Amino acid sequence: MLKGDPVQEFYSIGEVCSLTELKPHVLRYWESQFKVLNPAKNRSGNRVYARREVELILLVKHLLYTEKFTIDGARQKLDEHRKGGSLRSTARTALQVEAIESLERDVEALRAILEGRTIKTQP
Repeated sequence: MLKGDPVQEFYSIGEVCSLTELKPHVLRYWESQFKVLNPAKNRSGNRVYARREVELILLVKHLLYTEKFTIDGARQKLDEHRKGGSLRSTARTALQVEAIESLERDVEALRAILEGRTIKTQP
């Protein structure tokens, strides 16, 4: 992205699914379990996610999939961050970690192609 290009501020559920590698039903379920995930709806009734919510989704994903918290444990951890005033910075860190892990997967896939071997991809 070039400096000066506009940054997208709102995302559809499909775009969020692509960014986070999650399925729509997972996002909808998480909305019911985590009160901090509350996307607005447009006139058509479709979910519209702000950048902040995408960061929070990645934080929830990190807590559940990487840190291996339960739903209740992740909810408590989010509440701790919120009460401590570090929710936004922690969510941004989760976004950075996700970006790095995605790059690592891409590099490994490229390496496998160059070496002529196949790799197991995540569903």
